[in-house]
Amino acid sequence: MSRPETPRPARRPRYRGTHPRRFDDRYKERNPDRYPQIGDHIRAQGRTPAGSHVPVMLDEVLDVLDLAPGQVVVDATVGHGGHAAALLDRLGPHGFLVAVDHDDAELERTRQRFQRERPGAPIRFVRSHFAGLGKVQADLAPQGFDAILADLGVSSMHLDDPKRGFSYKFDGPLDMRMDRRGSKSAASLLATLSEDELSELFRRFGDEPNHVRIAKKIVERRVAEPFTRTKQLVQLIFHAAKITPEEWKAKVQAEPGALHPAARVFQALRMTVNDELGQLEHLLRIAPWCLAPGGRIAILSFHSGEDGRVAEAIAQGLSEGVWEAGSTEAIRPLVAERRGNPRSASARLRWARKIGGARSSESDPAPEALTPPEPA
Repeated sequence: MSRPETPRPARRPRYRGTHPRRFDDRYKERNPDRYPQIGDHIRAQGRTPAGSHVPVMLDEVLDVLDLAPGQVVVDATVGHGGHAAALLDRLGPHGFLVAVDHDDAELERTRQRFQRERPGAPIRFVRSHFAGLGKVQADLAPQGFDAILADLGVSSMHLDDPKRGFSYKFDGPLDMRMDRRGSKSAASLLATLSEDELSELFRRFGDEPNHVRIAKKIVERRVAEPFTRTKQLVQLIFHAAKITPEEWKAKVQAEPGALHPAARVFQALRMTVNDELGQLEHLLRIAPWCLAPGGRIAILSFHSGEDGRVAEAIAQGLSEGVWEAGSTEAIRPLVAERRGNPRSASARLRWARKIGGARSSESDPAPEALTPPEPA
């Protein structure tokens, strides 16, 4: 009599080759709890593990915010929570951290991770844009925040996931919406903006030298075939730049760190889809009214247009007596950080301190509630 065969257990997934390129194939990098050694291995190569995020200029951020136990702080762009975890350590059990982000998927993943890794931590997760920060402050910190942190730009999780459409390295839908409640995507911009509007967009937000030629080719091509995939746009940009993918690979080998031909256009589209400069300008307007006297703000930017606006707002606030101290020069990441985390290379950190005495702990008297200006 034959015995019934015992079903074999399902084989665990394996990398496709030794260097998987697809995001979905990088299961080790996306599961650091199960494969803790993979993160150090990837970072030693000067890369960031897929689906993870290394907080930029963490020590410098903590230094300029100068936090004390018991304070109330908002991380206005919590993302993966790298900065938030360090902020919590400084605030202690009697402090309070408000973790804000407008990307619902990333916010939920970070909330679940903090529940697992830091159960009972004094943290509240809120989905909001910068435009809603005044309401967040009124609801959760009517006395004003002791510190605000804003890490601008796009996170590694966005860039690494092809389904979000942020990266020119992977084929995916031309989306680029951080808040997927919005109706405007990168594909819709390419389908509806005029040639002149596209050209100006690429010039203003991307400093793209071929902005006129790229815009012209997009308008010509979309008549026959709408742009729906990142790969379509990358191919057109290569053609407009008069370089083949093979020639580009050879150039990168000769010039490591050379900027990808599509990088500026993708940046310009992302910033427009998410109204990043408009959101930043609103944050700069309302920040002083969201802070308690003596409260501090730190802003990390990754684009010259962003950094210029931050610098101008701080300088104006210093001259008008809104800020009693602040950056006159941007703080840059150290060489070691730029080598270990290449995505930090373009970072600029600026800070300011609101006029008035600081509340150093929960025992200090809270100031009266502040009312931020209405959204513009």
